[in-house]
Amino acid sequence: MKKFGAELFGTFWLVLGGCGSAVLAAAFPELGIGFLGVALAFGLTVLTMAFAVGHISGCHLNPAVSVGLWAGGRFPARDLLPYIAAQVLGAILAGAVLYIIASGKAGFDASAGFASNGFGEHSPGGYSMQAALVTEIVMTAMFILVILGATDKRAPQNLAPIAIGLCLTLIHLISIPVTNTSVNPARSTGVALFAGGWAIAQLWLFWVAPIAGGMLGAAMYRLIGRE
Repeated sequence: MKKFGAELFGTFWLVLGGCGSAVLAAAFPELGIGFLGVALAFGLTVLTMAFAVGHISGCHLNPAVSVGLWAGGRFPARDLLPYIAAQVLGAILAGAVLYIIASGKAGFDASAGFASNGFGEHSPGGYSMQAALVTEIVMTAMFILVILGATDKRAPQNLAPIAIGLCLTLIHLISIPVTNTSVNPARSTGVALFAGGWAIAQLWLFWVAPIAGGMLGAAMYRLIGRE
């Protein structure tokens, strides 16, 4: 059970740190951290948790990562559903804590966004569903490619958390304007449940595209990385 607990607490930190930075600090008057700060926050959550729980659970923190590692032959099928359940639960708990904090400010309205992922009129830059779908598939595929490569036994040892954290930062720098960046169905679910309405209606894309991207990334690494 320790590895499932590690996934729960790790995903809790990812959502609280990443989405919390977006909800509480991104647009703070005159001092807001903006897109760059949010991108760094997501990367730092993965980097810190990789060192904290990577030796316990592998630090997936993301159903798409678990699926990608399974498809890449690095993760047993028997642990797939328990890992995903732990990740989603951790994300929902983080969403609840963030909601309690954010609702302490007068005028707070979770339905206005709450760091939820979206497309069309709910995309930060007004991007279409097709653009969002392609973005999430490609970004997740590249994320899995980096994870599989950085954790390969032939790669430099002990540097994987840095490469993975920086990769997630880069992904956010590219795709926040398109979808608010998911590449993680648990992260999307954890805040969408509190935003409600449109966020839940569009949540399907942020499960389908990252999972598809995870499997694509695994196939890509099998093609180029197999000994």
